[in-house]
Amino acid sequence: MKVEHIAFVVDDPDVVAKWYCDNLGMRVVRQGPPPIKMTFVADSEGETMYELYHQPEVETPDYASMHHLALHFAYATEDIEADFARLKAAGATVVQEPEPTDAGDTLAMLRDPWGVCVQLVHRKEKML
Repeated sequence: MKVEHIAFVVDDPDVVAKWYCDNLGMRVVRQGPPPIKMTFVADSEGETMYELYHQPEVETPDYASMHHLALHFAYATEDIEADFARLKAAGATVVQEPEPTDAGDTLAMLRDPWGVCVQLVHRKEKML
């Protein structure tokens, strides 16, 4: 088996999907009909999808109050400094500036405008 998608509740799937498409290279692959608002976005490789959905009886978590290591989505990047600056300019807030690890990777952490943690990863050696 293979992971098809990861779902998370947001207040406005259309707005969140637009930010993820504009800033993280995602693309909309499907939108669901009311009353449950949902938008599926896929990564640039077409390998992973997020299901962004809103259902009135399901409370949207306060992502901003969660510890950044409890939930985060990591994106591989070739230019972590440029992508970090670009995401900050697009409204992301800084959790951790780009820092090297003992393994030779570089990691950075931001929160999207809704508080969800987005990690940027530049690997010394690709893992996948």
